[in-house]
Amino acid sequence: MKLGRVTGRVVSTKKVESFEGIKLLLVQPVDEQLIPYGDPIVAFDTIQAGTGELVYYETSKEAGRVLETRMNPCDAAIVGIVDNIYMTDKL
Repeated sequence: MKLGRVTGRVVSTKKVESFEGIKLLLVQPVDEQLIPYGDPIVAFDTIQAGTGELVYYETSKEAGRVLETRMNPCDAAIVGIVDNIYMTDKL
């Protein structure tokens, strides 16, 4: 799983049938220090995340398993909202 911050919504008037009714969000990947890196991605929102929230998401074939129809072209899906992060120094 990867961390990201929701930065906005993506509107699509036409989608493949298996994506009907699913909200698309723009997610900026962040590292463990919450510093943005790389390009933003479009991810399916199955948990009702909102703009500005820190989320964790899955990519690749694991992302497609979030949807009811197993055979779909999903590349990224938000699977949780992060409430807190606890880190300890490495010894």
